[in-house]
Parts: sequence; structure tokens; C-alpha cells
Amino acid sequence: MEKIWINQYDESVDAEINPDRVPSLIEIFENAVSQYANQTAFINLGHKISFEDLDVLSIQFAAYLQNLGLKKGDAVALMMPNLLQYPVALFGVLRAGLTVVNVNPLYTPRELQHQLCDADVKTIVIVENFASTLDKVLSNTPVQNIILSNLGDMLPFPRKWLVNFTVKHVKKMIPLHGLSKTVSFSEALARGEKQEYTRPSLSGSDIAFLQYTGGTTGVSKGAMLTHRNMVANLEQVSGILESAVTPGKDMVVTALPLYHIFALTSNCLTFLKYGCPNLLITNPRDMPAFVKELSRYPFAVITGVNTLFNGLLNTPGFAELDFSHFSFGLGGGMAVQKPVADKWQAVTGKMLIEGYGLTECSPVVSVNPVNAKEHKGSIGLPLPSTDIKICDEQGNEVALGEAGELYVKGPQVMLGYLGREDATAEVLQDGWLATGDVARADNQGYLYIVDRKKDMILVSGFNVFPNEIEEVAAMHDGILEAAAIGIPHEVSGEVVKLFVVKSDSKLTESMVIAHCKSLLTGYKVPKIIEFKDELPKSNVGKILRRELRD
Repeated sequence: MEKIWINQYDESVDAEINPDRVPSLIEIFENAVSQYANQTAFINLGHKISFEDLDVLSIQFAAYLQNLGLKKGDAVALMMPNLLQYPVALFGVLRAGLTVVNVNPLYTPRELQHQLCDADVKTIVIVENFASTLDKVLSNTPVQNIILSNLGDMLPFPRKWLVNFTVKHVKKMIPLHGLSKTVSFSEALARGEKQEYTRPSLSGSDIAFLQYTGGTTGVSKGAMLTHRNMVANLEQVSGILESAVTPGKDMVVTALPLYHIFALTSNCLTFLKYGCPNLLITNPRDMPAFVKELSRYPFAVITGVNTLFNGLLNTPGFAELDFSHFSFGLGGGMAVQKPVADKWQAVTGKMLIEGYGLTECSPVVSVNPVNAKEHKGSIGLPLPSTDIKICDEQGNEVALGEAGELYVKGPQVMLGYLGREDATAEVLQDGWLATGDVARADNQGYLYIVDRKKDMILVSGFNVFPNEIEEVAAMHDGILEAAAIGIPHEVSGEVVKLFVVKSDSKLTESMVIAHCKSLLTGYKVPKIIEFKDELPKSNVGKILRRELRD
């Protein structure tokens, strides 16, 4: 079966990459800031910084961190939304030879404490809006150095003062906290400017990121992603995008949070390598403001999840934007539904390209060719130097076209979970990563995710996959969003329950069921419909079926 995994992108894409072409992400960064020094690197809240600015500021931050006494490999946590401070801090940490620990700013105190302790974080960079969360658990963590930033800290005066004053005193977005022994982000840069910086010697085996994930099972774990893992994934993705991105020019819209592995690799690192400007959206949940921001810039690429694309399509003004510079949208994180992909193409005139990845793979595993002509519902072809197999419950490879668990092997696969040998052994054997996703493949090598193993619904012995139910539901004009779960039933074991967010107030339960009956076989049809104002979502917009089950 493995013989079908041949390179089918186009002749310009090499079937194999060299993950050791450069020893670390530092070389990729240094090459970009040298080659594109005068180009815009990042834009946020109406302010731009160039690659030269990013070079200088990140060196200052790296020098400050090194002079705190931090040693090579020490963990530094970054807890902030998409702001200009993020890339400065990110590349400062990497250039200091330290390990980045990305933290979701919306974490509860319990979640934050677990991650800081698990990663042995002694230094954290945090936006003051979330300082009260840290304050609640600080005494129970190893944190010694707190670098505190405000939303407007990277803006020029007087906008910096105006934004910070408004956030704190007008909108009152900063809860009271008792953190006292802190250094401001601006002061850290000022001190670093006067301090000596020593370029570290890094190899591919050094850990670049501790990226926390629920993994395929269990509690949040730190996936150890080495410099080699990250460099390899950049090389793999670059081979696919080479013909679709104009270096130094094409603007990418970054609405997904940079602390998430999808945006970190696909937006921040990939487009930095190409010298392209990154438009950072701090609050993508404010869709009208998001669309207004898009109207100001000639964007070429946007990445996101299905709910983000669907939200934009349903926001007034989006369809009237100028798409003359637009090249493609890249969807991942969850299944891109065909009705959304079709509507996206009708509105923008360009494809919504779907890919697949997971934190443990840095993250990209497969993607559709950028020149694809239609949405096939596939997650695409495996990246160069990526091996794939699909296995049954006993670990035997299934026949072509049959569904089974997807396994991945390649230079982008993580080293393992920090301090969790048992959990690592459960998912990683002989270099093969068990993804926990049910997939199938066609005879051209295209992959299709059927669903998560743990989300599968069992009705009278038949497997029912929520993705299929949700995509059928989304075909109804009166349904904005839908999520399917299984609930216990004394006769059939489980039945399908569908949660629905209406786009038409006249929509009824019987109308939803009738629609599903017309497109699904009997045992797949939802037996229970529950209307909700909104569905629970993760920080990147993935619908959380787990919370619906709970």
C-alpha cells in the first residue's frame, strides 16, 4: 500500500527534503531579516514593523533574557494574543537559545499552573489583561521572572499611551492583580539594548518549542518539537507553496492565534521565511472589525478553520472586499465543509485549500495542491518526506479505500511528550505516530479524514461519523453551524444528537430531520435536535464536541 504515496503535486516539487539543510530556526530568521530588511514583516493595530526592526528588537530581547541568567534550553512562556510583541518575544527567545512555551491567554488558573509547572517555566512574558490569572497561581509555580506587557506597547507615541489608557481605564479590560516584581516589556527591550548578546550554538536536536496539546488522549502534554522538526516542516511546506507565493510581497492574514501551532508554522514562520508581510488580527471574534481591517490591505493569503471562514462569509461587507490580490485560503484544524468551501470560492473567486496536521507533527502532514480546481473533501497529499499508513485495530494495514487509523512518519514528527514516556510510547513506535484520526485513501494517494476515533458514534453496530452529519446539516440554508454527538440509547446503543445554530429563525426540528433524511441513511439521521445560540469552540474556533457531550 505504501507504494501509492508518490509525489503528485507537480514536477517542481521534490519528493524528498533535506531536514538538515540548516541547523536551526535562527539561520532561517537571520537569512530572512538580511534579505528582506526594508520590507514590512508584521502589521497590527495599524502599525508596521520591518524585518530590520524585528532583527534589532529581537536581539535586544534575546540579550535581556540571556542577562537574566537563563541557560540554553530553559523554557520561556509567552502568554499573549496576536500583537507585535509576540514575534519580537518569539524570535528573541529562540535567538537566546531558549525554548518557547506557548500559552493560551484564556487558560484558567488551573490550566496555567499545570503548564508552567510541567515545563518548569521560570520566565514568562504576559499581557497585563491576563495577569490576574497568573497572580492566582504564581506561588505554586517555578516562575521567577515576569515580563509584563500592555496591548499598545509596540505602537508609536501617542497611540501607545492612548491604547493602553483606553484598555485599562475606559474599557476596564485589565482585572485587578497583585503582581509586583515585574519588568515591563518596553523596559526589557531598553535594558537589552545596552547588554551583550551571545549568539548560541544550536543543533537540530535542541528543543525549539514545548507545544502543549491534549494529544490523542489524556491531559495536556508538552510536545517536544526540535529545531530539526520545525525546519523540516518549513522545508516540506515551502516545496508546496514555492509556485504560489511571491517572496517579499504576498500578505498573509493571521487571524488564528500565533500561540497555536497552525498559525505559528503556516503563517509566522513560513511567511517570515519568504519575507512576506503578516497582518495580525488581535480579536477575530469581532467579525465586523475584522472585515473592516481586511478592507485596508491588499491581502493574498488567509488561513483559518471552517468556523472562521463561515463567519467571514456571513459578515456584511466581506463579499464586497477587493479580492484582486487574493491567491488562496488555507483551511485546517477541523474539516472544511463543502458548503463553506463552495461559497468561499463563489465569493472570492479562489479556492479554499484544505490541509491536515497535528501538534505532534509540527504540524503539517498533508495538503492539497495550491492549483486544485475543486474542493474534493480531501486533506490532500502527504508532504515530501512523509510516510503514511492506515491500519485497523490490530495494527494491520487496511486495503486501499478502507478506513482505519492514520499513522505518520517523517522528520516533522515530535521527539515525544515532555516527561511522559508512557504517553509517548502509546502514540509513537518505531518513528510512526498514531494520530487518533480515522482516514482512508484513494488510488491517487489523496487522504480523507473520516473522523476522530473518540468522536465516532456507534448506532446498532454501525459506525456513524459526526463530520458527515455536520456537513449534510450545513447544506441547509437555515443552518449556520451544527455539531453531532452520540448519546446513549437502550436499544441501539447510541443515537445521533444534533446541535444547531440557526441562520433562519423559522427553522424547526422537523425541518432539520426532514433535510437529513433526504441525504442520509436511516441510522445516521439525528433523532434529537437541540437549537443553541452558539456552539462551544476552542481558541482557534474548532467546535468542541466534548463540551457538548459533557
